[in-house]
Amino acid sequence: MDDEIESILYIAREASVFKIPPLKANEGHRAGDWGDLGNPLWKGRLRIIERSNGVSLQFEDATTGELFATATYDPDRPSVEAVLDSSRYFVIRVEDAGRKAYIGMGFLERSESFDFNVALQDYAKRFRAKQNPPTQSDQTTVLSSVPKKDYSLKEGQTFSIKLPGRSTGDKSSNLLSSNSGGNTQSGGGFPLLPPPPSIKRQ
Repeated sequence: MDDEIESILYIAREASVFKIPPLKANEGHRAGDWGDLGNPLWKGRLRIIERSNGVSLQFEDATTGELFATATYDPDRPSVEAVLDSSRYFVIRVEDAGRKAYIGMGFLERSESFDFNVALQDYAKRFRAKQNPPTQSDQTTVLSSVPKKDYSLKEGQTFSIKLPGRSTGDKSSNLLSSNSGGNTQSGGGFPLLPPPPSIKRQ
């Protein structure tokens, strides 16, 4: 029993496959060179499936699920290439038993091709993040790059502290400052108590 988990990253209900001519001197592929785009070689469902060993593009019959072709997607060796003259068509590299072939693929709507691109880009980001996880030194660099705030008082700056339960005009809040000067004549301090009387021995 195969317990491998599959994640479906994208589904196109209808994708068309075309036979394409050989590439001309690295000029890039053009859908306009594929002949009658209204008469594809094959038409069916496209699914992008992620498994533990990677991601694949599967072209399947929409009714029976029969596999027509599959292409492995490796972000380091992209098997998907956009054409030069349209945003709805792509060239896909398919492999079977070590043999490689190139087919054209097209969508009916631009929104489908946009979602197709986004699904591949999101996987590529996750793939590269897993290949190059952040190190401890990278995290330290990020933390050290955050500027430190200076909370020290500048010349001429002051600050005040409000004591709970006391109003701003409460003179008793100045008690500490009155006593700290040692001036017993000021009206704000406690009066000094006389020393205890000496005890005479009999």
